[in-house]
Amino acid sequence: MIRHTVVFTLKHPPHSLEEKRFLADAKRILTAIKGVTHFEQLRQVSPKNDYRFGFSMEFADQRAYSGYNDHPDHVAFVRDRWIPEVAAFMEIDYVPLGWG
Repeated sequence: MIRHTVVFTLKHPPHSLEEKRFLADAKRILTAIKGVTHFEQLRQVSPKNDYRFGFSMEFADQRAYSGYNDHPDHVAFVRDRWIPEVAAFMEIDYVPLGWG
């Protein structure tokens, strides 16, 4: 299992129609890609950083994750929405430790 996460801040004003559209479109587009499971959209609340949102999703294995990453809908979303609309982000991918 691979858990893919990203925290980010949008260029749009908080609570704006553009912000709501970005989040709705992201959920619609990304959850439709084969292999994506346990998709969540989260609000980041720690005062220790300036990010506002998070996405989390899981993949059964590296093959499923690579299929998502290379999928034309994901590539188009990154090109057409993520790059123009996201001000800052950080990705972190996890796998279980496997400690008994």
